[in-house]
Amino acid sequence: MNKINIGIIGAAGYTGGELLRILINHPNASIAFAHSKSQAGKPVYTTHTDLLGDTDLVFSGDDIQELLNQEGLNVIFLCSGHGESQKFLTEYTLPAELKIIDLSTDFRDESNGFVYGLPELQKEKISTATKIANPGCFATSIELAILPLANAGIIKNDIHVSAVTGSTGAGQSLSATTHFTWRNNNMSIYKAFTHQHLTEIKMSLGKLQDGFDKAVNFIPYRGDYTRGIMANVYTEYEGSLEEAKALYKSFYESHPFTHVSDAPIDLKQVVNTNKCIIHLEKHDDQLLITSAIDNLTKGASGQATQNMNLIFGLPEDAGLRLKAPAF
Repeated sequence: MNKINIGIIGAAGYTGGELLRILINHPNASIAFAHSKSQAGKPVYTTHTDLLGDTDLVFSGDDIQELLNQEGLNVIFLCSGHGESQKFLTEYTLPAELKIIDLSTDFRDESNGFVYGLPELQKEKISTATKIANPGCFATSIELAILPLANAGIIKNDIHVSAVTGSTGAGQSLSATTHFTWRNNNMSIYKAFTHQHLTEIKMSLGKLQDGFDKAVNFIPYRGDYTRGIMANVYTEYEGSLEEAKALYKSFYESHPFTHVSDAPIDLKQVVNTNKCIIHLEKHDDQLLITSAIDNLTKGASGQATQNMNLIFGLPEDAGLRLKAPAF
């Protein structure tokens, strides 16, 4: 097929940079523009310095409407801050045939015609969508840990989650809690029981388990590293560990990026990949599910590319067979 012509809004940030890294090596992708107000006119590799020698693309600061109207543009990725996508869609007129993949929180409630873009939850619906709301990073790791239980309709009690994320999850702008001197050799809790991803997590579980009304008690941690999320989830489960493993392996059998490991897992198995790796343990009547992803790939730009592949009828893993650091 012809290459997909792609525009990126907010291309200078972490998710925009990760998209660029993936898409310049994607066999079916052609980047029409990478827009950045702050870096306009500069080579992409001056901001994303690892791309020196990989691309001569220059950040565009041109009129956005003019960029959207260019002939042959197929899809845009919105990588700006939360709240900015709603403004974008009111300020600009998008061609009817243009596909949108939004990486903000703005439309994860599936408002305004957007489809929630977790492939393991609703791959078929994504494949026919024109507007995708890419899931949050914490939400992705937690949902993938619980979906098989919801699909079987066996979540009977509250769900308890503790999860730690790398500093890139907070975005590229410096703040008191992202500065190296504060984050290094440090750890902290934030937004306990109130994290914004709880809304989409409960929505997703409700899609599979009718009447889902249990609490999801979520404690997020800031980790002393840059990339990756490890979520530890537990809830009451009546079956055996062997039955749980069979349930999870069956649920994810047709999904190329989510895998169940019989051995304990670590973050370096998934960092820089689009994988989610899950490990199960049974302790008395509690099932412990550990889920690991990279917050910038499977938790953001990799999953966004996965959604693009589905929309355009490409193999789901096109451009996403990425190597983990491992050690």
